[in-house]
Amino acid sequence: MRCDYMRVHRLISILLLVESRGSIKANELASNLEVSVRTIYRDIDTLCEAGVPLVTTTGPKGGVKLMDGYSTGIKNLHEEDFINLYLSGIGIQPVKESDMSIKLNNTLLKLQKNVPVELGDNFDTIRNRFHFDESPWWGSSIQLAHIDTLLLSVFKSKILTITYKKVSGASSIRRIHPYGIVVKRMDWYLVAYCDNSKGIKTFKCERIVKVDSSNENFYMSDRFSLIDYWDQSKQDFFHKCAENEQYPVQIKIQKKYAQLLSEFEVISMVEEETELTITINLYSYNHALSVILEKVAYVEVIQPSELRVSIEHTLKDVLQKYKRFHLEF
Repeated sequence: MRCDYMRVHRLISILLLVESRGSIKANELASNLEVSVRTIYRDIDTLCEAGVPLVTTTGPKGGVKLMDGYSTGIKNLHEEDFINLYLSGIGIQPVKESDMSIKLNNTLLKLQKNVPVELGDNFDTIRNRFHFDESPWWGSSIQLAHIDTLLLSVFKSKILTITYKKVSGASSIRRIHPYGIVVKRMDWYLVAYCDNSKGIKTFKCERIVKVDSSNENFYMSDRFSLIDYWDQSKQDFFHKCAENEQYPVQIKIQKKYAQLLSEFEVISMVEEETELTITINLYSYNHALSVILEKVAYVEVIQPSELRVSIEHTLKDVLQKYKRFHLEF
């Protein structure tokens, strides 16, 4: 079913690309959609069989195009429709009941009206067989009250004044130039130039409690890359954690269980025949105790001695409880 969904998505992308360009070569379609040229030709055959009048021509000016007079309805889409389609295409789910969510649904309805019946039926199949549940198992969902305004300001390059609440609870008013939005897992971040601090900052969207829009535009340098900025920010964060929070723990673990440590910051490793002696950074004594107890059946703590002793005492207490239970019953 996943393959069917991906193919429907690709067929629609082909239609949008062909109509927006007028004529486009098969290898360009393949490059844009990250598939082989042979796959593109198979998709074109499928679209033709479904009633879409696509024609291919050869030569320097040749390519794939629609017959004169035929339209997929792309001209009925507005700029916000394309934004929402793109965000959905790269995996960013709209916040439930937000303006973005409503507009994305309307965009899909516009497209559905203009695709052949055979393809349109697939929309209903996908809608009935896939469900995205963004709510957590416990607690309530995080509300992003101003996400629509933030998205539009990023796209329109409009200066904003925001009230931002820190983790400590203190609030501050910032005048910002919103450069971009980053979504990591289910967390939304706004990357913006802050007039107050005279530098680029990252704001967690859920902590933006108030937004005042303006008609004032800002200019963003072509040299700024959101991806590069985010990657560098992550590295800086990791380094800061490493500098400020050091608690090296030396452990032994059998090689077959080594994948259990894949998420940790490894400082050093010595490989033996069937075991690994690894030193990992667990940042603090309390965090280390919690982590090791979760994996105590698979690892042995060598150093530091205070942690090893604590683990030993904890295991003795647990063993004593089980022994007492056995004697009582």
